[in-house]
Amino acid sequence: RIEGHTDSQGKDEANLVLSGKRAQACADFLIAKGIAKTRFLAKGFGETKPVADNKTADGRTKNRRVEFELVLPN
Repeated sequence: RIEGHTDSQGKDEANLVLSGKRAQACADFLIAKGIAKTRFLAKGFGETKPVADNKTADGRTKNRRVEFELVLPN
């Protein structure tokens, strides 16, 4: 799974769209490298899953990210 995230600046709806675009850009890269698009899911979470405080520039930088989560088949 590919998860896109943003900091809390801007409107919630815009951040959700931006985070989805971040995740999709990574997915598009993997597809271009020959990985089947059926092997992963790209999803944006906007500002809903911060890993740092959005009150500082450093925290906001950490929250603007893409995470890859490996999900093994049963």
